Amino acid sequence: MNLPVLVLNANYEPINVCATRRAVVLVIVGKAEVVENGRGYVHTPTHTVLRPSVIRLNYVIKRPRPQVRLSKKEVFRRDGYVCQYCGQHLTDLTVDHVIPRHLGGQHRWDNLVSACPACNRRKGGRPLRETNMRLLHEPREPEGSKEYFFSRYLESQEGWQRFVSGW
Repeated sequence: MNLPVLVLNANYEPINVCATRRAVVLVIVGKAEVVENGRGYVHTPTHTVLRPSVIRLNYVIKRPRPQVRLSKKEVFRRDGYVCQYCGQHLTDLTVDHVIPRHLGGQHRWDNLVSACPACNRRKGGRPLRETNMRLLHEPREPEGSKEYFFSRYLESQEGWQRFVSGW
């Protein structure tokens, strides 16, 4: 009952991922319909409902264009879990301010990069020009596309690709 379910707006725009339990409740109360099944049925004392993989709401929810929240996890995800100074693929990365905060650098997308502990110590609290270090990629805010938001689910939920791509 905790498998992820893709929630589509009435116009088939992907808007969320919820648990199977929540999706079944939305279907039972008539707020959504099952678009894609493939997981069998859920039996309750009074209903037998398809166990959905994708549901569509019966009404349109107006939402602003989503933006990626600035967090340590999202900085690592944007950089592909690769140190932006030496190029090593590691799991114990740190976040480095390209322009150190004590020199006026801000906590923004364009000033944060993933760094391995060795490179972060080597750079210290100095700007790049004083360290003779270079960035592999210029830091920037990731585009808030549907593929970006739902990418972690697309490998295990192959039926979702046709709903997510193109938005």
